[in-house]
Amino acid sequence: MKIRQNIRHFAAKKALTMPVVGDIATDKLVGLHVRVFGEKADPDHREEREPHMEAFFDCTFDTYVAALEAGFSEAKAREITHIQANFDFYNHGWTEMMEFPADELEAHYERYEEFFQRYDIDIANPLGDFRTQDIPEAPSTPEKLDDPEHPHAVGGFADDVYVEDESGELHVGGQEEPEDVDVSAAPGVNDTDVDESEA
Repeated sequence: MKIRQNIRHFAAKKALTMPVVGDIATDKLVGLHVRVFGEKADPDHREEREPHMEAFFDCTFDTYVAALEAGFSEAKAREITHIQANFDFYNHGWTEMMEFPADELEAHYERYEEFFQRYDIDIANPLGDFRTQDIPEAPSTPEKLDDPEHPHAVGGFADDVYVEDESGELHVGGQEEPEDVDVSAAPGVNDTDVDESEA
């Protein structure tokens, strides 16, 4: 899939693997993701979905750290968590929130199949072993699956992770991690606001 990547993502990676700071960064990033995906939701359903998204996204940060520990790059570890979210959106019929078309779900799963199987993750069970808390129920819109509309989806990027850098250049597989990343640039570590590009 196509994602963005900048120095703050590498700072977040560093923060999320540290004690105390990791909890602060997680809270900030969960809030960011709820806001970003909430803005993509049908406005009539946004509020009722937010508690579900908050708990779900909180669990995916454990997935992110596990993927890093398994040797995946920052971009691929983050892509794995976004794939989990898109599985969940699909299962609920929240097609307007999806980042890639529904017909690419299998292809995204297959790229990380070994990792997903290790943690009992699949399309129907997006969190697998990372479901470590109660996830509030949220109403589904299954009728949208009959003729899905994906206004925010970007198709054609199912074969690898494609990273757009700050200059708009695409890097297949992600960028090389810079040396001496300052953890203070991570979301939540200082008072700097975060925006959609951090998701």
